[in-house]
Amino acid sequence: MEMVRVVFLTVLMFFVLVTVHEWGHYYFAKRAGILVREFAIGFGPKLFSYKRNETQFTLRLLPFGGYARMAGEDPEIIEIGPGQTIAVRLGQDNKVKNIYLDSLDTRRNVIRGEAQYTDLENELKIRLDVDGEVTVYDVHPQAMLIKGTQQTQIAPKDRQFGSKTVGQRAIAIFAGPVMNFLLAFVLFAIHLQMAGIPIENPTYVKIGDVSANMPAEEAGLKKGDIVVSVNGEKIGGDYQKMISLTSASKGKEMQWTLQRGEETYNVAMIPRSMEGEEGGKVGITPELPTRQAGFGETITKSGTAMVDTTKLIFIGFKQLINKFNMDDISGPVGTFQMTGQIAQQGIQYLTYWAAILSLYLGIFNLLPIPALDGSRLVFLGVEALRGKPVDPSREGMVHFVGFALLFLVMIAVTYNDILRLISG
Repeated sequence: MEMVRVVFLTVLMFFVLVTVHEWGHYYFAKRAGILVREFAIGFGPKLFSYKRNETQFTLRLLPFGGYARMAGEDPEIIEIGPGQTIAVRLGQDNKVKNIYLDSLDTRRNVIRGEAQYTDLENELKIRLDVDGEVTVYDVHPQAMLIKGTQQTQIAPKDRQFGSKTVGQRAIAIFAGPVMNFLLAFVLFAIHLQMAGIPIENPTYVKIGDVSANMPAEEAGLKKGDIVVSVNGEKIGGDYQKMISLTSASKGKEMQWTLQRGEETYNVAMIPRSMEGEEGGKVGITPELPTRQAGFGETITKSGTAMVDTTKLIFIGFKQLINKFNMDDISGPVGTFQMTGQIAQQGIQYLTYWAAILSLYLGIFNLLPIPALDGSRLVFLGVEALRGKPVDPSREGMVHFVGFALLFLVMIAVTYNDILRLISG
């Protein structure tokens, strides 16, 4: 049951991080009037799918990311050529509601004819030759193109990504990482509320974790016990004093006085050293006394955590560039494994780890690497400077090559993660 709980929390964390990121793209794209065709969590085959309003929401097999697919970002696949026989169905407003491209003889309550002219982006009109009589039909801006089981909503020019201003497109792209930054701030704040703020100059030392197969466990010490004295010397809140006395007593019996609830009891322990280390240890770590964080402290300390963690992330990037080593990179499998290990320690630690990952995800996506949000923002910056967009085919090729390279790197690090997992 514990394993099921850990797996559930791990999957839930990744689901939340990716969903929040893609929701940022989705929401601000919709605000700009862009048609979002699909909101997907994961890649690969569909596991679950449902449609709400104009968007298909899907959960896919490989939980390595997600996407909000906007109209106009990719070439529209379905086209109607002059002379092609099609069938249309009109709505109550006498505008074309559905356009059928196959199985025309089986369609009911439709008008069949030969398309002479079709404009589904600007004019929204179809000129249809029906048994020698030519009629022009207005097309509803949300009309559906239907071929077999595939239904595709048309995307008028003003609903496409490329038709919006540079600012609107930049906001729709930038919103994904921003949502990760906001989520990281909230998670840091939640963690601070759960963990509290360490009390300065504490008056006691409380035992936190007790290591397995160490003298403290063998003597019956438990989490929450308070250390009163060691070898007759009062400890108070001086944890370092306790460490010094223990380290100096390697191999020698020590007398400890502890308090558990209202009861005081004495135990004898012989500290021993860990492999490769000097000095004695009994196998306990302190639980630092804390107090509840106030509202103002929560805001300021969460902001400080954001700044400090960001600095550490960029230090990591710098070290990776200066001394690249595949063993220093962890992919989805390694991150999943580490997250599972952290989840075993409790929701408090998992919340802090999720905050770090959310901040990392936002920063990484803003790097100017092809196929990432940062690269798309670079192209928008170039467009703003030159006053006209970069050739879409060239930009698309850059993103395609970048995605392919990222995919190859993902395969390599995943293979490395699996080897590390197998070898322990």
